[in-house]
Amino acid sequence: MAYGFLDIASTPGVRAAQEANGAREYWANFHGDRTFDRFTPAEAAFIAERDSFYMATVSESGWPYVQHRGGPAGFIRMLDDRTLAIPDFRGNRQYISTGNLATDDRAALILMDYPNRRRLKLYAHVEARDLAAGPELATKLTLPDTKAKVERALIIHLTAFDWNCPQHIVPRFSEAELEPALAPFRARLEALETENQALRAKLAASSAAG
Repeated sequence: MAYGFLDIASTPGVRAAQEANGAREYWANFHGDRTFDRFTPAEAAFIAERDSFYMATVSESGWPYVQHRGGPAGFIRMLDDRTLAIPDFRGNRQYISTGNLATDDRAALILMDYPNRRRLKLYAHVEARDLAAGPELATKLTLPDTKAKVERALIIHLTAFDWNCPQHIVPRFSEAELEPALAPFRARLEALETENQALRAKLAASSAAG
């Protein structure tokens, strides 16, 4: 079996759960190559459109921590077919993910496309870099349309990825995603309001004249 993502995820406990739920034989006899240790143009296009992702890290005490990271669409930059980079914006200054990654750089990420019910999962090693020491990287991560303070760069080194099935993903739409569908209704509403104002003015003028 060549299944990079599941090879990492399949601990003895996971294999025992598969066995208990009747799924072990399926994965034990999996045929095909799903190493997925390099991004293809399909993943590159998907990642370029994302405006957020979820990242899980683990603390020194063993507790997992999941954080939402967001920015303008395209804030996740692909440096090469195994490396991503993001500007690390200042948040509430708890630095939980930052501290976790300083002691264990392994992370799991999930990138969602809710409207199209698509989900990309990553296993990766994540390193923090000082943007002041890397002007070329800083230029690549520059986002002129945001005023958020960037404290550092996070470099995401891919280990393996996998696509999840769309089952149980409830479609959701952002304001930007809804705007093309709403634009004709907004235009029609504006036209009706203009027509209504004209009719009111005409009625008022007629009443005054009478």
